[in-house]
Amino acid sequence: MKVFQFSLIASIVSLLCLANANAQSKANPWEGAYGQVGLIGYESYIPKGASGTTTAGGITYPNTSTANHANGPAANIGIGYNFDIGKNYLLGIGAALYPGHSRSASSTLVTTTPAGASVKTGTYDVSNLFSFSILPGYVIDETRLVYAKIGYAGSTINANSPGNYPQQSNRVNGTVYGIGYKQFITGSIYAFGEGNYAVNRAKAVTVLTDSGATVKSTADATGYDIIFGVGYHF
Repeated sequence: MKVFQFSLIASIVSLLCLANANAQSKANPWEGAYGQVGLIGYESYIPKGASGTTTAGGITYPNTSTANHANGPAANIGIGYNFDIGKNYLLGIGAALYPGHSRSASSTLVTTTPAGASVKTGTYDVSNLFSFSILPGYVIDETRLVYAKIGYAGSTINANSPGNYPQQSNRVNGTVYGIGYKQFITGSIYAFGEGNYAVNRAKAVTVLTDSGATVKSTADATGYDIIFGVGYHF
């Protein structure tokens, strides 16, 4: 996470330098650097059920894991730079960070043994969500812009089950897709609305329980957010 924070700071400095160098030559009002804050939003993290194994006493049993959706409010901060690539068209690069943790949601692990099903419950949340994206845009006019998004997204999944296993944190990553709209409201200040959909790559996860059993499963999920905010175009 510290590496990303340093990279974000370096990106901000670079973008401000680009903005200063090009401020006098811009023909397109949406060309150049910007910074924005998503103030109001909603997000949902949607885990997929997975099959795995639980090994205890040298014997391996099949298991299944499920989890509820983690739904709740969302906010983010973002920076970017738009390049003018022709009349009414832009190609942007951008980075976004969603600080803090999502709301927690419940999870269940069911291991099938000859003696019956062993059920263990816990909770999880999502933190340190970020993305780097390419943003092709279409300039409707001097005050309005629509754009699409495709890029790389990453986050941390924090799982906990007191009495069963200690807290586990696993990094996951995948692809993010999005669409958005921006409109200047006064001077260089604009309002925006954006929707994003992310697909994580499946990741193998191994957990050692308090009783000494080894649980192997898969972290796999999708998610989406809808967010509204304000920004400043340099």
